[in-house]
Amino acid sequence: MSDLRELYQELVLDHGQKPRNNRPIHDCSHEKGCSHREGYNPLCGDKLTLYVKADGDTLDDLCFEGSGCAIFTASSSMLTEALKGKSIAEVREITDEFIGMLTSGEKVADPEGLGKLAVFGGVKDFPARVKCATLPWRALESILESREDAKGAEDDAVNSNEDQVG
Repeated sequence: MSDLRELYQELVLDHGQKPRNNRPIHDCSHEKGCSHREGYNPLCGDKLTLYVKADGDTLDDLCFEGSGCAIFTASSSMLTEALKGKSIAEVREITDEFIGMLTSGEKVADPEGLGKLAVFGGVKDFPARVKCATLPWRALESILESREDAKGAEDDAVNSNEDQVG
C-alpha cells in the first residue's frame, strides 16, 4: 500500500472518529463577524452546519455540527484545522485548489500546497464520495460569497449533489 493511501486511511479514520472543532458558535450573527451555512448531501445523508467567525480579513474560528459518513466528517474536521487563522485570500486559494483537485479530473499543480488535505485526491476516483468530501467546502464557498455580496443570506443551504468529477 502506498504511503499516501496509508496516510489517507489514518487521517480519515482519526478525524472521522474524533472530529476537531465539532461544535456550534452560539449567538452566531453578522454583527459579531459570524456566518453559518447548512449543507446536505442527499446521496449519503451527510448533514452540516458550518460556522465561520472572521475578524476583518482573518478567519478566527471555524467549526461545524453535523453527521454523516467518515469522509464527510474527516473533510469537515480537516477544513476547520487547515483554515483557522488564515486570511480570506488564502482560504479562497486553498478552497479552489481542494475542490478543483476533486472535481476537475486534472492533477492539481501543487498538491503539497494543500498539506494533509492532499490525501483526499484519491476520492475523485469514487464520484459519489466526491460529494461527501466537498460538502463542507461548498458551504464555506457560500459563506465567503455572501460576505462579498454583503447580503449574508443565511438561509441559502448548500447541496453537494452538484459536484461531479471531470
